Amino acid sequence: MPLTGLRIIDLTRVISGPFCTMLLADLGADVIKVEPPEGDPLRTQGSGRNGLSWYYASFNRNKRSVVLDLKTEEGKRGLEALLAEADAVVDNFRPGVMARLGFGEERLQQIRPGLIACSITGFGADGPYRDRPAFDFIAQAMSGFMSVNGDKDDPPLRSGLPISDLVCGIYGALGICAALLGRERHGAAGAPERVDVSLTNSMVSLLAYVASHYFATGEVLSRTGNDHPIAAPYGLFRTRDGQIAIAPSDNTFFGRLMDALALPEVKNDPDFADNFGRVRHRERLQELVEDKLRHRDSIEWIERLNAAGVPCGPVYDLHGVFSDPQILSQDMAIDVPTPTHDTVRMLGFPIKLRERACRVRLPPPELGEHTAELLGRDAVPGNRAART
Repeated sequence: MPLTGLRIIDLTRVISGPFCTMLLADLGADVIKVEPPEGDPLRTQGSGRNGLSWYYASFNRNKRSVVLDLKTEEGKRGLEALLAEADAVVDNFRPGVMARLGFGEERLQQIRPGLIACSITGFGADGPYRDRPAFDFIAQAMSGFMSVNGDKDDPPLRSGLPISDLVCGIYGALGICAALLGRERHGAAGAPERVDVSLTNSMVSLLAYVASHYFATGEVLSRTGNDHPIAAPYGLFRTRDGQIAIAPSDNTFFGRLMDALALPEVKNDPDFADNFGRVRHRERLQELVEDKLRHRDSIEWIERLNAAGVPCGPVYDLHGVFSDPQILSQDMAIDVPTPTHDTVRMLGFPIKLRERACRVRLPPPELGEHTAELLGRDAVPGNRAART
């Protein structure tokens, strides 16, 4: 697999870090999940079956688990032994915690020269907020992300998913891959690379066209709900039996939509000649479109508009998503057998590699399942005391 032969020491917990290391593990890296004696808190959260949290399972496949108490000298020695054979280490502690544990940058390089260190934090490695605690909701609020969601007169609205954790995890995995490739190509030249990613920076990086509009004009775009702030018609539209999503983002797609709706007079209306005009006259345009759509059911329009080359689709809940033939054909829900908890259904692999595809090599590990395998039986909590 693409990352076979690389070993990652995972000191993270909950979502951002485990998602980062899961992506690396899915690509073949040997990820050693180091957990405190009580385990990753995610083990006891969310729905599950037969004593296993499926929330935990969905972020920790393809990993091995070691239990170490890093507050003890014995635990620190165990971590040193793991780091000595590793390519990268990932933590999502607050800045400075690794150094206080005795694993600052200099010490890490003494243990393993060239080791890549990745830290996932709330606000970044420096700056006035570096020591503040942060979770996804705070990052969504302070990054401006919440301010762009919802209708014009509504309060700011968060994403229903822990989006900053997930995006930050992706950036962490990308940064680690870039650092490892750089080390391979350039060897020991220069200082060892360090990767710092934060929840808040990750969300700021997603501000896309609302940021470019602000930079260019100094204007803060109003919230527009499901409508696109700088394109029209673009959003959810009522049909005879529900709503459909339509996204004709430029003149070509707009023309195709008008042809499919048999609205030549709208297509040729000077008010709608370009996207700026269509945005200015959004409400009138939407009424004209929906006046046509209300005569047929959603499925009829979806088939007709897609056949005409207009981006269009249904609005699914999760039942709809995981019943859709396209999602099923892409294996975006997979069943993973486990030795002691039956089969777990979890999300599939979004990265599709033709020759060395992502796959589940290991089920989500039991707490400390691989401690003896990696560090010897004496490292397993309770073993030494039992023999004594």
